[in-house]
Amino acid sequence: MEVIAKSDFLRISPRKLNLVSQTIKGLKATYALEVLKSLNKKAANFLILTLKQGIGNAVNNFSLDKESLVIKKIEVGRGTILKRGQPVARGQWHPILKRTSNLKIFLEGDERNKIQKSKIQISKKTKERKKLENKQIKGEENGK
Repeated sequence: MEVIAKSDFLRISPRKLNLVSQTIKGLKATYALEVLKSLNKKAANFLILTLKQGIGNAVNNFSLDKESLVIKKIEVGRGTILKRGQPVARGQWHPILKRTSNLKIFLEGDERNKIQKSKIQISKKTKERKKLENKQIKGEENGK
């Protein structure tokens, strides 16, 4: 199962974001979070937030196991460019381009874990029902 997490209009240039994103490509999601927390880069914070979003989507929406998630692919794209300027001598103006980025993280998890979890939950429910039935039967026997 593939899960996508994306963030748009991040106030960092795509070049800087891409340098950090390549370090976590192909890693397990939980391990990648630990690696990013130890990096001293602004881009790491953006990647942490987006990765946490993807993990949350996988766990809550698709019932995948957090430990089985792997970063399949990371796409870093250009966002809009904010155009600012610096006035200089003789009435001239030098442009300052403030670049933004768009980020997509593709996570992949095992569907086997999803099926196994549902089987475990079903088996727990049946065990609880059997216990309740046994208590009711014992209560009826004691009452007779």
